[in-house]
Parts: sequence; structure tokens; C-alpha cells
Amino acid sequence: MLYPQSNTKRELIELNGIWNFKLDDGTGATNRVYEQQLQGTIPMPVPASYNDLVEDARVRDHVGDVWYEREFYVSEAWQGKRIVLRFGSVTHYGKVWVNGQEVMEHHGGYTPFEADIAPYVYFDRKNRVTVLVNNVLDFTTIPIGELQVRRDSVGNEIRKQDYFHDFFNYSGIHRPVRIYTTAQQYVKDITIRSELRGQTGVVQCEVETEGSSNVRVTILDEQENMVAEASGVHAVLEIEKPTLWEPGAAYLYTLKAEVIGKEGTVVDTYSEPFGIRTVKVEGKQFLINGKPFYFKGFGKHEDAEIHGKGLDEALNIKDFSLLKWMGANSFRTSHYPYAEEIMRLADREGIVVVDEVAAVGLHLSLGAYASSNTRNTWQTVQCQESHKAAIKELIKRDKNHACVVMWAIANEPAGEEEGAYEYFKPLADLTRELDPTRPLTIVNYYAASPTTCKIHTLSDVLCLNRYVGWYAFGNDLEMAGRVLNQELLAWWELTGKPVFLTEFGADTIQGLTSTVPLMWSEEYQCEFLKTYHQVMDKLDFVAGEHVWNFADFATKQGIVRVDGNKKGVFTRDRRPKKAAHFLRERYQNIKDYYYKIEK
Repeated sequence: MLYPQSNTKRELIELNGIWNFKLDDGTGATNRVYEQQLQGTIPMPVPASYNDLVEDARVRDHVGDVWYEREFYVSEAWQGKRIVLRFGSVTHYGKVWVNGQEVMEHHGGYTPFEADIAPYVYFDRKNRVTVLVNNVLDFTTIPIGELQVRRDSVGNEIRKQDYFHDFFNYSGIHRPVRIYTTAQQYVKDITIRSELRGQTGVVQCEVETEGSSNVRVTILDEQENMVAEASGVHAVLEIEKPTLWEPGAAYLYTLKAEVIGKEGTVVDTYSEPFGIRTVKVEGKQFLINGKPFYFKGFGKHEDAEIHGKGLDEALNIKDFSLLKWMGANSFRTSHYPYAEEIMRLADREGIVVVDEVAAVGLHLSLGAYASSNTRNTWQTVQCQESHKAAIKELIKRDKNHACVVMWAIANEPAGEEEGAYEYFKPLADLTRELDPTRPLTIVNYYAASPTTCKIHTLSDVLCLNRYVGWYAFGNDLEMAGRVLNQELLAWWELTGKPVFLTEFGADTIQGLTSTVPLMWSEEYQCEFLKTYHQVMDKLDFVAGEHVWNFADFATKQGIVRVDGNKKGVFTRDRRPKKAAHFLRERYQNIKDYYYKIEK
């Protein structure tokens, strides 16, 4: 799906800002409240999570529907054009009405959706957009969850949302809302794939159009000089001695697609930035542009004080600045697709991304988040169709991003349980069919060991989340190092595939210090990381490390979390712990390429 843009043929307006908001009392849809202006509302910013913005536990912990509404004008000059209303994301379900008429709905909380609303708008007066947002998770959704319903002493219904992932279930209109126009003949989508043939960059381009297949394609360099051109919806363009997109040294070309109308004039145009680079897994190495790359960075979250998971461009700039200050070169979009604005920033800044769908919590016996009843995950969940849709939407959205080098199609599923392979094999096949140019992984949980995992053959890179020294062998880092070393060797002997530690870390309270490294202290966090480094540095098949986590983040309430997850090397407001300085010294001295070879 193309990112909305304003250009010589397209116009765009933002609907971000203050909207009207109210909780649903269970009767809103039945009473068709969307047909009139909402009553009894409060102001609510978009984009933002609504949970932390009102001093009312009923809002923070609400389970079910909420309503958003605002008014807007459209220009008379837009008559005869497509007028597209687009949401960057609505978590986890959205249904949209314009002037009381239903125009679209979408399942899944982290990818965009849009519709042409031209038949429903007024040109001579205000228009009203109404959005129903629902945050319920069940065994058919991605992520999964379980709704608990009970009655209080006077018979009122109380709804509680259980879920199997370790971050707070923020909800709302989390990303920008925009309206843009196109002609009736227009560019619907662009797919760009590039490769190197000797000194020549070969760019394969597929332009999907509506109303006309007469298309002109040009490629511009960063100085806006044209370096290649072709005609047709399927085009192959060549660039002699191209400048490659490299980690830490991004270079972006622009592919410009123009739809030519009957009169020979341009009726629509769209410009898509892209980088030329190659990705390949070969033996024990992960290759970018044919060179062994070493991932150094973090798992992250879209999470901050007050606005929760709502897009914050200032925070994104700060986080990227901190990543570069650290010497990090990559992150994983744990555990859902991040905002398109973040992906575009990663392209520009040369930050490598492992792009993950929201298939987190697919393990019904995962530690403290499991229920008391032992259940086979794959006999219980019914989310495979939602999972397929999530993969399709992620790849459709992010396929042209040079920063994306690998798809992660799940985080910590029950890979050791019967039925796991049958669940994941069709999803892995789908991912490779949609994008044969990138490797994929299914991020592994420790119970799916080399002797029990049933799905490791589906991954091109073995991504492992490990917490020996914290959840197991706490305060025994010598034993933790031995156990980790033995397991990594076992994985290599079994598979011969690169190993990537995608999570490892220890909860740490900023300011809690000790002369000996005690658990929860800043010193213990540093010693924990050092233990893992000592193991990974000796093993040349380890292709990367992502510390869990970049920054502290919010979780649901419970005795296993005090004011959220504290494994960040930065606090939630981005203050460094000692581990940030410790990692900075390490990362700045590890090269992006050839690190293991030179060792």
C-alpha cells in the first residue's frame, strides 16, 4: 500500500488533532449513533492511545467499543476525483462512517486501511467522520487474547481482557488520519525489486494502475538527475555503477511512475523512494550487499509516557539519535509492524530492520501469562486466517523499504507443541511466495529447544530469545553462560544456520546500585550483558544481538511487573542506565561488516 503524498497531481489534508471521543455503553451500534453527532463526548487527540489521557480507570481499562468523531471540509475543486480517507492504524478493529454512511472496516491494529469516500461527501457544507474502535482480543485475532466476563454484586457486567503478551494493550487511533485525492486513472501500487549484476544495478518495477496501463517510469538519483527510464506497467531499468544502500550509509533513489491519459498528458504521478541493496543468508553469515553483516541493536516498542503507542515524530527522532549514539545498526519491530513514518526514517538513516507481524503470545503456557489450565495452543487458537492477512498486509506495505532485511512472522510461539509445524508451514510458504527476496524467521522461545522445536526448519535464521541468568539461573551468571553456550552450539550442529540472539536482558531499576552485582541493580544488568557477549563473541555462527529492551515500557498490571517492564537500557523517558554506556562502548567498537571474520 502506497504511503499518502501530495504532489503536482495529488492533494492531501491531515485530520490529525483533537477529535470527539466517548466510551460505548454497549448500545452505540444498535442505536446507530453514527447517524448523528455524538453526544456526551470529551476531547481526544489523534494520533494517540486513549488509555492514559483521562484520569478515569474506566477509560484506561475499558474493554470493548469506543467512538471517535470529527468534522472536515472538502474542496469543491475535488469534485470528479477520487477522495480517499486513510487510517495509518486503528487498534485493534475499526469501522468508519462518513456522514452516517458506512465506508469501511478493518481487522488488525497495526497496518493501514483506506476507502474512496467521494460518493459520501458534501462539497457545500461540513462532513462528519465517525469511527468505532474496538480493542478486544480473542483466539481468532492477532495478537490473541481471551475475554473474561463476570457480574458484580448488583448484576452489572464487568469485562476483563486477558492476553498472552508482555506489553500493555493500548488502543485508539494510533497513527495519522489523512484524506488525499487522485484522478480516476491512477497509480494503485508499486513493487520494486533490485539486484546487482556485476557493476550494474537492475531494478524490476511493477506498477499497478486503475483506468490506464500507459505508464512512464523514471528513476532519479538523490540530486534528482534522471538515471534510467522505461515505459509500461512491467519495467526493467538498469543503473550503471549505482550507489548502494548500506547500513549507516543510506542512499535512496526515487522511482517516479506517471499515468498517461488519452490526451497524452500526465493524469497521476507517484514517487517512491527505494534503495539498491542485496540480502542473502549463506552458511553461517547474513550478507548485505554480499558482505557479512552483524546485527547490533535492540528489540523496541512503540511506547512512551502519556500517548502510549500513538505516533510521535519527535520521539522517533530522539530514538534514532540514541541508536546512532550507541553505535547500534538495527532493531526489530517487536512485536507488531511499526508506523510507516518509522520505516521511512530507517530507510533514510540507514538503520536495518527486522520487520515483525503482530503474532505475539501464540503460546498458551508461557510462564506467568498462562492460565491455570494447560492447553495445546494449536488446538485452541483459530487465528491462522488473521495471521495470513497480517502477513499479506505487512509485506504489501513494507516491501519497498531497503531497511527491511528479514520478515519475522511470529514471536515466541509454542514451537515445541504438536501442531506447530502444520500451523506455520502455510504461513512460511505464503511469506516466501509474496516476497522471495528476503529471508524469514520465527522468533524462538526457550521451551522450543534443539531437541523439541518442530518449526526451526522453516526459518532461514535462528532467532532466539533467551533469559538464562534472569528467569532461569538468576544470580548465577557463570552457569547461565555455560547453558547458553551449550545451547547455541547445539543449534549450530543441528541446523548449520546463522544464530541471532533477538532478546536477552535483565530487569533493572535505574539508580539501584550495589557494590556486588545484585539482581535488579544496574551493575547486574551490565554483568548479565557481559556474560552473553563473552559467549557470542567466541561463536562465529552468531550473526547478531538485539538486547531486550531499548527502553522500559508499559505492561498490564501484575506482580511480575512493577510499573512496567524494566529491561530497557534507557528508562521510559529515555534516560540512560549504566548498561547504555556499557553497550555504547561495545557497539562503537564492533564493525557492521566482517566482525566475526576478523575475530
